[in-house]
Amino acid sequence: SIGQGRNVFIRICAACHGNDGKAQIDVVADATDLTNPKVFKSGTSEGEIFRSIRDGAGETMPPFKTQISKEEDFWHLVNFIRNLWPDGVRPAVEPDRVEPEK
Repeated sequence: SIGQGRNVFIRICAACHGNDGKAQIDVVADATDLTNPKVFKSGTSEGEIFRSIRDGAGETMPPFKTQISKEEDFWHLVNFIRNLWPDGVRPAVEPDRVEPEK
């Protein structure tokens, strides 16, 4: 999921947040440093990040509900963003769950 989220991130988000998520590129908007959850203005839970991406956040973060068509891609993006956080803050990575065959 994190790898899939990275692919979406590079395609959709890197123009403002940079390839590394640190937002240290010269852009018109004041993009958030995604590697520092302390500066997130709209919350850091999975749901809050999902909503910020889908619906936009503040005056500078536009909604991406028309650019990202699959809901699972939003969740992959959330997983990638949370994986950018420093050790001790970053949520533990859970192994992929495989449904048993019936």
